[in-house]
Amino acid sequence: MSYLQGPMFLVTWIVTVVVLGSVVRRLLGVRFSATRLIIAAGISFAASAPILNAMLGPKLPDGTLADARKPLLLVLAMLVILLPSMVFLVVAEALAPSGSLPTPLEWVRGLRSRVARSRRYWRFTMILMRHGLGPYLRGRRPQANIGRSLREALNEGGLTFIKFGQILSTRRDLLPAEVVDELSLLQHQAAFVAWPEIEAVLAAEYGAVGKVFDRFDREPLAAASVAQVHTARLLSGEEVVVKVRRPGVTTQVNRDLDIIRRLARTLERRTSWARSLGVVALAEGFANALREELDFRIEARNLAAVAVTRVEGVAVPKAFTAQSSARVLVMERFDGVPLRRAMPELAERGIDPRELAERLLDYLLRQVMIDGVFHADPHPGNILLLPDGRLGMLDFGSVGRLDSALRSSMQRLLAAVDAGDPLYLCDAVLEVMTAPEDIDEAALERDLGRFTARHLRRDSGFDVAMFTDLFRIVTSHGLAVPAEVAAVFRALGTLEGTLSELTHDFDIVTEARKLAGGYAAEKLTPDALKREATAELAALVPMLRRLPRRVDRLVGALEGGKLSVNVRLFADRRDREVVTRLVHQVLITVLAATSGVMGVLMVGRQNGPMVGKSVSLYQFLGYSFLAVASVLALRVLVVVFRRPEE
Repeated sequence: MSYLQGPMFLVTWIVTVVVLGSVVRRLLGVRFSATRLIIAAGISFAASAPILNAMLGPKLPDGTLADARKPLLLVLAMLVILLPSMVFLVVAEALAPSGSLPTPLEWVRGLRSRVARSRRYWRFTMILMRHGLGPYLRGRRPQANIGRSLREALNEGGLTFIKFGQILSTRRDLLPAEVVDELSLLQHQAAFVAWPEIEAVLAAEYGAVGKVFDRFDREPLAAASVAQVHTARLLSGEEVVVKVRRPGVTTQVNRDLDIIRRLARTLERRTSWARSLGVVALAEGFANALREELDFRIEARNLAAVAVTRVEGVAVPKAFTAQSSARVLVMERFDGVPLRRAMPELAERGIDPRELAERLLDYLLRQVMIDGVFHADPHPGNILLLPDGRLGMLDFGSVGRLDSALRSSMQRLLAAVDAGDPLYLCDAVLEVMTAPEDIDEAALERDLGRFTARHLRRDSGFDVAMFTDLFRIVTSHGLAVPAEVAAVFRALGTLEGTLSELTHDFDIVTEARKLAGGYAAEKLTPDALKREATAELAALVPMLRRLPRRVDRLVGALEGGKLSVNVRLFADRRDREVVTRLVHQVLITVLAATSGVMGVLMVGRQNGPMVGKSVSLYQFLGYSFLAVASVLALRVLVVVFRRPEE
């Protein structure tokens, strides 16, 4: 019958794991993974024989234990057998909380990707070391020209790192000017992808190219780091451009983003300069933005959102959402010349460059100040001069968003800068930025006073670069610049470079002040005021209807001396749950300590009636109290070691 021993052992093991999981879950109050329960069952099997021999006496000639028929001792022995496995589960939870490690199946499946990621991680680390950036990883700054070394290292790192450097080049509020200037030189020249690879992507999306397109040009129109662009014609006859995500770019980006996050966590843990810059938050923000850029459905929604902004002479391509997907974006085709190459045509066609500059500034400011969705990267390569003289805006993979409250705060900040009042500017800065609890407002106000005296005199011109000094002031006082606000000034800085290519004497701040006055005037028109008043009154009507009755009740209670205030402690369910859990933990801890003390006292008692061959009643009760104390203590510890989100 030996051939039955294997299956019987397997069945016994499975039953043991199931029973153990159920019992341990009830005793400790938490769930554990199947892997840990299997190991715990093995520990219980290994410990069962010595524990049973110790508690139920020696074996008799027939093979049974002396006290095996004593039910009380048998129950106690079963509980004691569980204790080693429970201790293992609690210790495992302390060393590696549930969910922090992959399951064996996940580990095997992800082995190849982990090997590739580790190889890539060490390769990029070697790149940093080769360019002299190793000391920075250890918290030292021995090198003077870090900007050039960082630019060369990121450029050698490839696509994701180049994009990260391009984002860093816009954060003048965080990085020194020499580093920003070096990083702004980063450019990524992407090679064209062969047609068979592009065709494979299209076939995966549509089944066949001919099902959607009447014509699809195999020669690419342009190539970028994330996608390649082709011209085509839909079956309905519209001329379109098709943006196809490069094959394999998602895997590469995810792997590189993981490296950036790991490096950011290492730097923030080891170096003070990384903690002051908040590199982990910076890396997470970059990762989220780049993932959005990889999903063309988001860009299609962005196109619909920015289409709300209507400025005469500025056009946004329409997205064909029915034909678009996460990997393919189909857009209206604009035939035009990139703005950086259109300067010779302006004079030939009699187009005033200054009028184009004013139009672009009006378009971006209207998006920022009124609509709340704006083009985050308005560089000359993303703007076309169309044959009819309009400007065509391209590449909405990255847009900025401002809610109504933040738009109002930004308007007050810009108004304070325009007014040059330090008190007003200090209040506006504290409203826009995230301030620490121990901020010295008086010192901030003095620094802002010096800032206004230096930059905001009525007889001196000022430009977008002054916001770099403003950012340095607020960051030196521990204020955090929200990513949305940084995106606004990044877009304005990029736009300033674009406008300077159109006309060298264009004063962006002065023109912005004029446009802002026009936006304010638009809000003060009779129709706008009527709409605003109607909306406010509609919101106030229910409250106004109840107000007389409530005032009457208050006055009556005050006259009768019955006015009181009722405060309900723990009215919020979440507060009650927190207090309840805390009380439960304290109570379990007290019971565990009490049971442990009682168990120790009773185990030492030798007299009394005998429950087994060598165990008295008092000792049995003592062992029982110790077992209960152990279970209760483990229940407290497993909750302490488990991660808060669980």
